[in-house]
Amino acid sequence: MTKRGNANQEAGPAPEKTGPVSPGAVNYGEVMRCIEIINADITTLTVDAIVNAANAALSGGGGVDGAIHRAAGPELLAECRTLGGCAIGSAKLTKGHKLPAAYVIHAVGPVWYGGSRGEEDLLVACQRAVLHIANTYGFRSIAFPAISCGAYRFPVDRAADIAMYVLSQELPNCNALQRVVFAVQDRVVEAAFHRSLKKYQENWIRPKDDRVTAGSDLKE
Repeated sequence: MTKRGNANQEAGPAPEKTGPVSPGAVNYGEVMRCIEIINADITTLTVDAIVNAANAALSGGGGVDGAIHRAAGPELLAECRTLGGCAIGSAKLTKGHKLPAAYVIHAVGPVWYGGSRGEEDLLVACQRAVLHIANTYGFRSIAFPAISCGAYRFPVDRAADIAMYVLSQELPNCNALQRVVFAVQDRVVEAAFHRSLKKYQENWIRPKDDRVTAGSDLKE
Protein backbone atom coordinates (compact mmCIF):
# COMPACT_ATOMS: atom_id res chain seq x y z
CA MET A 1 0.00 0.00 0.00
CA THR A 2 1.49 3.34 -1.04
CA LYS A 3 0.39 6.27 1.13
CA ARG A 4 0.23 9.64 -0.60
CA GLY A 5 -1.19 12.98 0.43
CA ASN A 6 -2.72 14.24 3.69
CA ALA A 7 -4.55 11.64 5.77
CA ASN A 8 -7.12 14.21 6.88
CA GLN A 9 -8.27 15.08 3.40
CA GLU A 10 -11.83 15.46 2.18
CA ALA A 11 -12.93 14.09 -1.15
CA GLY A 12 -16.03 15.31 -2.87
CA PRO A 13 -17.26 13.73 -6.08
CA ALA A 14 -14.25 12.18 -7.77
CA PRO A 15 -13.08 13.87 -10.96
CA GLU A 16 -13.84 12.32 -14.32
CA LYS A 17 -11.38 9.49 -14.96
CA THR A 18 -8.87 10.28 -17.66
CA GLY A 19 -6.27 7.66 -16.81
CA PRO A 20 -4.41 5.25 -19.06
CA VAL A 21 -7.06 2.54 -19.17
CA SER A 22 -8.61 2.13 -22.61
CA PRO A 23 -12.36 1.39 -22.32
CA GLY A 24 -12.24 -0.95 -25.25
CA ALA A 25 -9.58 -3.05 -23.52
CA VAL A 26 -11.49 -3.54 -20.26
CA ASN A 27 -13.58 -6.61 -19.47
CA TYR A 28 -16.00 -4.95 -17.06
CA GLY A 29 -17.54 -8.22 -15.90
CA GLU A 30 -14.09 -9.48 -14.96
CA VAL A 31 -13.25 -6.21 -13.18
CA MET A 32 -16.29 -6.70 -10.95
CA ARG A 33 -15.06 -10.12 -9.81
CA CYS A 34 -12.83 -8.56 -7.16
CA ILE A 35 -16.01 -7.71 -5.22
CA GLU A 36 -17.27 -9.87 -2.34
CA ILE A 37 -20.48 -9.63 -0.32
CA ILE A 38 -20.20 -11.22 3.11
CA ASN A 39 -22.26 -11.42 6.28
CA ALA A 40 -19.73 -10.07 8.76
CA ASP A 41 -18.94 -7.41 11.32
CA ILE A 42 -17.01 -4.77 9.38
CA THR A 43 -15.01 -3.81 12.48
CA THR A 44 -13.30 -7.22 12.52
CA LEU A 45 -11.98 -7.15 8.96
CA THR A 46 -8.26 -6.92 8.23
CA VAL A 47 -8.23 -4.64 5.19
CA ASP A 48 -6.37 -1.46 4.35
CA ALA A 49 -9.48 0.64 5.03
CA ILE A 50 -13.04 0.21 6.16
CA VAL A 51 -15.77 2.66 5.22
CA ASN A 52 -17.85 4.23 7.95
CA ALA A 53 -21.44 5.26 7.22
CA ALA A 54 -20.88 8.52 9.07
CA ASN A 55 -22.98 11.55 9.91
CA ALA A 56 -22.01 15.02 8.71
CA ALA A 57 -20.64 15.99 12.12
CA LEU A 58 -18.35 12.92 12.21
CA SER A 59 -19.47 12.59 15.81
CA GLY A 60 -20.28 8.88 15.98
CA GLY A 61 -23.78 7.57 16.30
CA GLY A 62 -25.77 4.37 16.04
CA GLY A 63 -25.52 1.37 13.75
CA VAL A 64 -22.28 0.84 11.85
CA ASP A 65 -21.03 4.30 12.82
CA GLY A 66 -21.32 3.58 16.54
CA ALA A 67 -19.84 0.09 16.19
CA ILE A 68 -16.78 1.45 14.38
CA HIS A 69 -16.21 4.15 17.00
CA ARG A 70 -16.56 1.65 19.84
CA ALA A 71 -14.11 -0.77 18.24
CA ALA A 72 -11.59 1.93 17.31
CA GLY A 73 -11.59 3.52 20.74
CA PRO A 74 -11.91 7.18 21.79
CA GLU A 75 -8.90 8.19 19.71
CA LEU A 76 -11.06 7.91 16.58
CA LEU A 77 -13.58 10.47 17.78
CA ALA A 78 -10.76 12.73 18.93
CA GLU A 79 -9.27 12.65 15.43
CA CYS A 80 -12.67 13.17 13.82
CA ARG A 81 -13.18 16.31 15.89
CA THR A 82 -10.17 17.89 14.16
CA LEU A 83 -11.70 17.51 10.69
CA GLY A 84 -14.51 20.06 10.81
CA GLY A 85 -17.26 17.67 9.76
CA CYS A 86 -17.92 16.32 6.28
CA ALA A 87 -20.44 17.32 3.62
CA ILE A 88 -23.14 14.92 2.43
CA GLY A 89 -21.83 13.10 -0.63
CA SER A 90 -18.22 13.47 0.49
CA ALA A 91 -15.70 11.47 2.53
CA LYS A 92 -12.76 12.03 4.88
CA LEU A 93 -9.94 9.77 6.00
CA THR A 94 -8.67 8.97 9.49
CA LYS A 95 -6.44 6.34 11.03
CA GLY A 96 -8.04 3.09 12.19
CA HIS A 97 -6.60 3.32 15.72
CA LYS A 98 -7.59 0.08 17.53
CA LEU A 99 -9.29 -1.46 14.49
CA PRO A 100 -7.63 -4.23 12.43
CA ALA A 101 -7.99 -1.88 9.44
CA ALA A 102 -5.26 0.73 9.15
CA TYR A 103 -7.64 3.48 8.04
CA VAL A 104 -11.29 4.51 8.19
CA ILE A 105 -12.91 6.38 5.32
CA HIS A 106 -15.85 8.31 6.78
CA ALA A 107 -18.50 8.63 4.06
CA VAL A 108 -21.64 10.72 4.55
CA GLY A 109 -24.55 9.36 2.57
CA PRO A 110 -27.94 11.01 2.10
CA VAL A 111 -31.14 10.50 4.03
CA TRP A 112 -33.88 9.16 1.72
CA TYR A 113 -36.82 11.55 1.29
CA GLY A 114 -38.51 9.73 -1.56
CA GLY A 115 -35.96 10.50 -4.26
CA SER A 116 -36.94 14.12 -4.90
CA ARG A 117 -33.94 15.76 -3.21
CA GLY A 118 -31.10 14.39 -5.31
CA GLU A 119 -30.52 11.43 -3.00
CA GLU A 120 -29.32 9.12 -5.77
CA ASP A 121 -26.79 11.65 -7.06
CA LEU A 122 -25.53 12.21 -3.52
CA LEU A 123 -25.06 8.48 -2.93
CA VAL A 124 -23.18 8.19 -6.25
CA ALA A 125 -20.96 11.10 -5.18
CA CYS A 126 -20.39 9.50 -1.77
CA GLN A 127 -19.29 6.18 -3.27
CA ARG A 128 -17.02 7.93 -5.77
CA ALA A 129 -15.45 10.01 -2.99
CA VAL A 130 -14.53 6.83 -1.11
CA LEU A 131 -12.89 5.30 -4.17
CA HIS A 132 -11.07 8.54 -4.91
CA ILE A 133 -9.44 8.38 -1.47
CA ALA A 134 -8.69 4.66 -1.86
CA ASN A 135 -7.01 5.31 -5.20
CA THR A 136 -5.05 8.31 -3.90
CA TYR A 137 -3.60 6.24 -1.07
CA GLY A 138 -3.03 3.12 -3.12
CA PHE A 139 -5.21 0.92 -0.92
CA ARG A 140 -5.26 -2.72 -1.98
CA SER A 141 -8.34 -3.75 0.01
CA ILE A 142 -11.40 -1.92 1.28
CA ALA A 143 -14.63 -2.88 3.04
CA PHE A 144 -17.94 -1.04 2.68
CA PRO A 145 -21.14 -1.19 4.70
CA ALA A 146 -24.48 -0.56 2.96
CA ILE A 147 -24.26 3.23 3.09
CA SER A 148 -27.57 5.01 3.84
CA CYS A 149 -29.54 1.76 4.05
CA GLY A 150 -30.15 1.78 7.81
CA ALA A 151 -31.59 4.75 9.69
CA TYR A 152 -31.28 6.88 6.53
CA ARG A 153 -33.94 4.67 4.84
CA PHE A 154 -32.38 4.50 1.35
CA PRO A 155 -34.11 1.71 -0.65
CA VAL A 156 -31.77 -1.25 -0.47
CA ASP A 157 -32.12 -2.42 -4.08
CA ARG A 158 -31.38 1.08 -5.39
CA ALA A 159 -28.43 1.52 -3.04
CA ALA A 160 -26.98 -1.80 -4.18
CA ASP A 161 -27.32 -0.86 -7.86
CA ILE A 162 -25.67 2.51 -7.21
CA ALA A 163 -22.76 0.87 -5.40
CA MET A 164 -22.14 -1.58 -8.27
CA TYR A 165 -22.60 1.11 -10.90
CA VAL A 166 -19.97 3.35 -9.31
CA LEU A 167 -17.55 0.46 -8.85
CA SER A 168 -17.97 -0.56 -12.48
CA GLN A 169 -16.94 2.95 -13.53
CA GLU A 170 -14.13 3.55 -11.05
CA LEU A 171 -12.43 0.18 -10.52
CA PRO A 172 -10.67 0.04 -13.92
CA ASN A 173 -8.55 3.02 -12.91
CA CYS A 174 -7.99 2.04 -9.26
CA ASN A 175 -4.79 0.27 -10.14
CA ALA A 176 -3.83 -0.92 -6.64
CA LEU A 177 -7.27 -2.04 -5.48
CA GLN A 178 -7.55 -5.83 -5.56
CA ARG A 179 -10.34 -6.59 -3.08
CA VAL A 180 -13.63 -4.81 -2.40
CA VAL A 181 -15.82 -6.24 0.35
CA PHE A 182 -19.38 -5.35 1.28
CA ALA A 183 -19.81 -6.41 4.90
CA VAL A 184 -23.45 -6.52 5.96
CA GLN A 185 -25.29 -8.24 8.79
CA ASP A 186 -28.84 -8.07 7.47
CA ARG A 187 -29.98 -10.94 5.24
CA VAL A 188 -32.29 -8.73 3.15
CA VAL A 189 -29.48 -6.26 2.46
CA GLU A 190 -27.04 -9.07 1.75
CA ALA A 191 -29.43 -10.63 -0.78
CA ALA A 192 -29.99 -7.29 -2.54
CA PHE A 193 -26.26 -6.69 -2.95
CA HIS A 194 -25.75 -10.24 -4.25
CA ARG A 195 -28.49 -9.69 -6.86
CA SER A 196 -26.98 -6.44 -8.05
CA LEU A 197 -23.45 -7.81 -8.19
CA LYS A 198 -24.64 -10.80 -10.21
CA LYS A 199 -26.28 -8.49 -12.77
CA TYR A 200 -23.09 -6.49 -13.18
CA GLN A 201 -20.83 -9.52 -13.39
CA GLU A 202 -22.94 -11.40 -15.91
CA ASN A 203 -24.68 -8.72 -17.99
CA TRP A 204 -22.44 -5.69 -17.83
CA ILE A 205 -22.23 -3.43 -20.87
CA ARG A 206 -20.16 -0.29 -20.45
CA PRO A 207 -22.47 2.73 -19.94
CA LYS A 208 -22.75 5.41 -22.58
CA ASP A 209 -23.48 8.97 -21.49
CA ASP A 210 -23.35 7.81 -17.85
CA ARG A 211 -26.36 5.48 -18.22
CA VAL A 212 -26.67 2.30 -16.19
CA THR A 213 -27.16 -0.66 -18.50
CA ALA A 214 -26.96 -3.71 -16.24
CA GLY A 215 -30.66 -4.06 -15.61
CA SER A 216 -30.88 -1.14 -13.20
CA ASP A 217 -33.56 1.52 -13.41
CA LEU A 218 -31.35 4.30 -12.02
CA LYS A 219 -32.16 7.73 -13.31
CA GLU A 220 -29.68 9.55 -15.47
